[in-house]
Amino acid sequence: MKLRTLMAALLLATISLLAHAHEGMIHVLGTAMALTDKSVTVKTTDERIVQVTLLESTTYESGSTPLTRKDLRVGDRVVIHAVKKDGGLQAHEVRFSHEMPASTH
Repeated sequence: MKLRTLMAALLLATISLLAHAHEGMIHVLGTAMALTDKSVTVKTTDERIVQVTLLESTTYESGSTPLTRKDLRVGDRVVIHAVKKDGGLQAHEVRFSHEMPASTH
């Protein structure tokens, strides 16, 4: 019983630290389905379609390599840190990796 209580306390502490570290940002995880100069449409891991506005201040990264909007492609796996603003989501940071082709063994 003490172990469960301790584990629950550690879990809550971790969650609150993560929320504080990301300053209340929303994470959008999934696959880029459509791109424009001003937005990315993502099919999330739970099968929802979410559109996120891209700003001039949005940063892009693949692994630890800084990139640009032009490096992002339809089909890339994305993790977007966004904030809710004006009824939508605005991207602060877009992390992505290019989808690997299926193995043909």
